[in-house]
Amino acid sequence: MLFVREWRPLSVGVRRRGAAPWTFVVALVCVATVASAQDAPHQHDTAAAPPHQHDMSAMSSDIPMTRDGSGTSWLPDESPMYARHRQVNGWMLMAHANAFLQYLTETGDRGSDQFGSINWVMGMARHRAGAGQLSLRGMVSLEPWTIPGCGYPNLLATGEVCGGESIHDRQHPHDLFMELAAEYTRPLGHGVRLQLYGGAAGEPALGPVAFMHRVSALPNPLAPITHHWFDSTHVTFGVATVGLYGPKWKAEGSVFNGREPDEHRKDVDFGAMDSWSGRVWFLPNSHWALQLSAGKLTEAEGAALAEPRIDVDRVTASATYHRTTLENTMWATTIGWGRNAESGEDATNALLFESSLTFRHRDALYGRGEWSEKSSHDLVVPGDEVFTVGKLQGGYTRYLPSWHGWTPGIGAAASAGIVPRSLESAYGGRINGGFAVYLTLRPAPM
Repeated sequence: MLFVREWRPLSVGVRRRGAAPWTFVVALVCVATVASAQDAPHQHDTAAAPPHQHDMSAMSSDIPMTRDGSGTSWLPDESPMYARHRQVNGWMLMAHANAFLQYLTETGDRGSDQFGSINWVMGMARHRAGAGQLSLRGMVSLEPWTIPGCGYPNLLATGEVCGGESIHDRQHPHDLFMELAAEYTRPLGHGVRLQLYGGAAGEPALGPVAFMHRVSALPNPLAPITHHWFDSTHVTFGVATVGLYGPKWKAEGSVFNGREPDEHRKDVDFGAMDSWSGRVWFLPNSHWALQLSAGKLTEAEGAALAEPRIDVDRVTASATYHRTTLENTMWATTIGWGRNAESGEDATNALLFESSLTFRHRDALYGRGEWSEKSSHDLVVPGDEVFTVGKLQGGYTRYLPSWHGWTPGIGAAASAGIVPRSLESAYGGRINGGFAVYLTLRPAPM
């Protein structure tokens, strides 16, 4: 079966305001080409069947496919699926996508503006293999072409290196190849199953579901500023994971290449698989997914000006809650804590709260609040200090009637980046606002 996971908004980053968004059109054509093989009937009704009504053929090892997050991570069972799918000769084919064409502006001395787009496209092929099940996965992004330079404006976002300097106040583009992996699951007896996962590009067992796959972040075009305390390893070039799981729990461990990708986004940055992580999941009912994880990332952080790379010890914990009402209203919330201890530096912590409320798959309200400790190195300011910063964001997306199985939408968001007095001179004020307007496109709900 071919399963294309969640395709998030395709990103087209254009620096100049008057540039034509041709790259966005190319990105959408790529998405439509993959999905065109599905021959699904046109869907004009925005109401979707609740998760428990999904075809049992879409179940993996008695685990609902709605539980699949990114890599081997889990969402609550009560999760919507925005996808198109088809059965072909015993394989299940599925396509997910989400695309934003956005204009972003951030104020203050470090602010900037940009027309652009943000995108992920993912696919999976799933088929029975002996006593188990085999899945082949691929995920790509056009952001190496659609987001120019070092990334899109996102005040107080940090992580990775570009042009010999740590990226700050921007969100870096994703690599062309985000996942090239395979997964095999099979029963061991007494309700316990084995999961094997790995590939040239993938995600180790560390952190919550990556932000672009979280339902709580689905209508939101921007990455969290705490991304590198929670789920930055969702693009890892070289990973192998072994897990054991039952209906309500999973324990898993990974070895992987923990080095962050470089600024050349179109290649594959292989390295020694000398990092490790472990994670446990507990799903007490269909509404909750809880995880605790820890990992040792060897030479994870890139260094500017030929300095040695930095090892990172990371610990994360998160809770995700989903609730669907009879009126097809979905409430999705994720709360998380992350801790990074870099070699030779004091440990820093981050907190995340994000939530979305979607009425009849049509009107989506969302918000995000973040608190993080970030070093002078992260923010590229003089000195050797750790600063406490925060960001608040809220927005609205209106999804239009589905057309040929795809749901377009339009939305807007506002944000406020908050810094301490000691950073006021660097940012031009303690509170700096941001604004976004965007078009979006994703598959209709199943």
